[in-house]
Amino acid sequence: MNLRTPILAAFACAVLTASALAQSFSFSADSMTGSMVSGRERVVLKGRAKVVSDGMIISADAMELYGLDFRYIECTGSVSVQDDGRGIYLSTGHLFYDRTEKLARLTGPSVMEDRENGAVIKGNFIEHDDKRQTAIIQINVRIIKDDVVCRAEFARYDRASSILDLSGSPWVRKGSDEYRASSIRVNLDSDDITLSGSVSGSVSSTTPTAPSATPTTGSASAPVPVQPVPGAPETSGGKP
Repeated sequence: MNLRTPILAAFACAVLTASALAQSFSFSADSMTGSMVSGRERVVLKGRAKVVSDGMIISADAMELYGLDFRYIECTGSVSVQDDGRGIYLSTGHLFYDRTEKLARLTGPSVMEDRENGAVIKGNFIEHDDKRQTAIIQINVRIIKDDVVCRAEFARYDRASSILDLSGSPWVRKGSDEYRASSIRVNLDSDDITLSGSVSGSVSSTTPTAPSATPTTGSASAPVPVQPVPGAPETSGGKP
């Protein structure tokens, strides 16, 4: 089956409105191959492929839709997701999306913009769980909000509470202050920073208070001193 975009869009809408799950689901592309038979749904869209589902627009060079009522969507090549209602925008080279669980997995260099909270999240793997309003980010993690810049190898972001948990050589810069620890928690609403484990940092003399620091197990109970970080990442130009 090979249909041009206008015909495909109309045909897809007519077929898919039969199920409750697909009432707000439609797709279009330059060409389509595959099967629409119930129980064996599987189609491949190529060229300006687009899916509209529950107010979310997914665009890519190519897509594969499969599963009951086309529950699963896999996208490749210049993938973008626009969700104005939730303020979420995604871009990646490969996307897997479960329409029932509202779960998106981005692999390869990827970006998630949480415009509702003003945060930009980058990593080589991002899993966004819309039902739980959480995101897991792994490998080359970079998170930016206003003058707070975070780096780590692993992060968990709770959108509902704006809490960011970092681990795997985490580093945080807030203005001219820099912090390192075994794990770091950042409240992106209040800019509060909590350091846990072996902590260190450099704090500008104009900073009124330093973040709280929890010593590692077995450390002395005295406050952990904040000290310069040898080999801290360069911050030339004010960019991460």
